Amino acid sequence: MKFSIVILFLLSSGFIHAQEKDSLSFIKSKRMSDADLAKKREGTFITGIPDFSSDPVTGIGFGVRTNVYWNGNKDNPLFAYTPYLAKLKANAAYYTSNARELIMSLDIPYYKGTRWRFKVDFKAQQNPANLYFGLSDETLGALRLPSNPNQTYATYDDFDKARKTLRPGEAGEYVFVTDALSNRFRETEYMLNLKADYALGNGKWRLMGGYEIQHLSYKTFEGTDAEALHPTTGERLTAPNGFSLLRRNYDEGKISGLEGGWISIVQTALIYDTRDFEPDPSRGMYFEIANEYSGKYVASQFDFNKLFVQGRYYKKLPIGPRTVLAARAGAGNVFGSKAPFFEYQDQWSPEGSINALGGKQSLRGYRANRFLARSMWFSNIELRIRLAETSIGKQRFTFGVAPYFDAGTVRNDWKHLNFSKIRTSYGGGLRIAWNQSTILSFDYGISKEDKLFFFGIGQAF
Repeated sequence: MKFSIVILFLLSSGFIHAQEKDSLSFIKSKRMSDADLAKKREGTFITGIPDFSSDPVTGIGFGVRTNVYWNGNKDNPLFAYTPYLAKLKANAAYYTSNARELIMSLDIPYYKGTRWRFKVDFKAQQNPANLYFGLSDETLGALRLPSNPNQTYATYDDFDKARKTLRPGEAGEYVFVTDALSNRFRETEYMLNLKADYALGNGKWRLMGGYEIQHLSYKTFEGTDAEALHPTTGERLTAPNGFSLLRRNYDEGKISGLEGGWISIVQTALIYDTRDFEPDPSRGMYFEIANEYSGKYVASQFDFNKLFVQGRYYKKLPIGPRTVLAARAGAGNVFGSKAPFFEYQDQWSPEGSINALGGKQSLRGYRANRFLARSMWFSNIELRIRLAETSIGKQRFTFGVAPYFDAGTVRNDWKHLNFSKIRTSYGGGLRIAWNQSTILSFDYGISKEDKLFFFGIGQAF
């Protein structure tokens, strides 16, 4: 409650009077469409829903997702140019894989009508269902078992069945083991991130700086009882898990970072943004060059530098009540010979980190982190078609569909990035917008290897 009072005080002290409109010329390009502006809700309100999510890796999730929005009134000059004056998000969830997370964030765009935007994020999470298939462009090949790399599998179902099939143990393993958990590991993370950006010139360009501190720890599952299948009868059994791929690669010196520790990161970004409504744009562009530096000079236990470039494009088409073509392309590279393996798993963006490559944020027909290497590129294209809208009390809901296509690849060196060995997926989604700012997304992705269903909050991009 005290926190909310402080936020309300900051907002009320920052309200801009009509005579100050000319000072907002730097965000003129951000104005919402007349149709969306007419539906934007005034005042302060809360959107809170029971969190029911589905992911093929972390399983079914239960929890709560809440957002407190401070929108202001229509006579506020910022009303037509910002998705909100401030938003406080608090999410808590538990998943059937025994993963759990707590996320809190505060976002204040154009603070007090100035060119400054401030963000604060906190996360505490533990996930025993993270996936690891390797750390080089060899992951672009077919699925293989770490205990038998000469055998390949065309589909994830075949691969999963083979992993669970009981096999004789190697030196250091039990007499008979399963590989059911051979591609999994547990990550425990505590993170605090502070960011600020400043709008330049006419407001389309922004400079961002930030600082993040994390503590990470990891565990693999050698000897842990796991699901197994009898090799001849197919009977379901329980057996100790064998050596995991992540542990093998660490012991062989192919990766670093499995010991975990403290990571201190300085973040910088240059951003170009003309989107009309950030949670669900109907027009505009977004472009960024984002960088993360970690090293001894910022008191980190790890040395690396990550560069990520992405562009997004949104165009409203003259089809139906609201049809938007949305497209994105991105490329990233991890620098540093001793960069820890976990930094290969995502590309950092001021808009939120992106799993690379695979999962609900990039290639939706493949498992998360299915393809990992030092360099990567990916692209997505969606057609977001609104079908209907309705109001229930003071709550407004819109319903739409979104067919999409995803593509991407990875390489061991950025100089070798090209358009060969591309992996693709396609599918369709359902979108439900609640009071415009909260988007519920249901996606079904298909690839030659898998078919996956995702449900979550927010657009993929």
